[in-house]
Amino acid sequence: MDFRFDIIIEYIPLLLKGTLWTIGISILSILFGSVLGLAVGLGKMSHRGYLRWPTSIYVNFFRGTPLLVQILLVHFGIVPLFIGTTNAIIASIVALSLNSAGYMAEIFRAGIQSIDKGQTEAAHSLGLTHYQTMKSVILPQAIKRMIPPFGNEFIVLIKDSSLFAVIAAPELMYWSNAMRSQYFKVWEPYLTAALIYFILTYSLSKLLAYLERKV
Repeated sequence: MDFRFDIIIEYIPLLLKGTLWTIGISILSILFGSVLGLAVGLGKMSHRGYLRWPTSIYVNFFRGTPLLVQILLVHFGIVPLFIGTTNAIIASIVALSLNSAGYMAEIFRAGIQSIDKGQTEAAHSLGLTHYQTMKSVILPQAIKRMIPPFGNEFIVLIKDSSLFAVIAAPELMYWSNAMRSQYFKVWEPYLTAALIYFILTYSLSKLLAYLERKV
């Protein structure tokens, strides 16, 4: 096997540019997905049917269908519907955020429900409203317990972002495929991409382990 380091060196600037897009898309998606996931998770725990049923359907849909299908629906259907044309970056962020929210909703639900109900009752007995109880008593404790699954979800998003190459989003896999297409090489582009993904996810896992110890 003739392994060519020269083509890797040639593509390093583009691969690094793609890596930055991968990180940026993943960070924005985990932020938007967390906000939406919290709302969906609270809705799923609601005693009101008009909140519980739609949020349950949302979670089941995004957890039960392939991310690739969701990407194509968003890229060719939802994004053109709102802005009149396709946009790979916008579609990537929207699709990954919507998908992440389905998983984040379950993380929030499990974290909140893991807190002893006696704390809610004690807060109510002190005169706190449901919103104040959730904001000041329940969520601060629940978030500490949710750090590990949050971290796992972020790692999954980084790896799942590789699927956006199918809609030509200029992330890491897009440029890896470009290298393969130009030089008809397989090992060089994909081993390099795998190494970069590994560095990203391993570094993130170490950072999360540090945060867990601190918390």
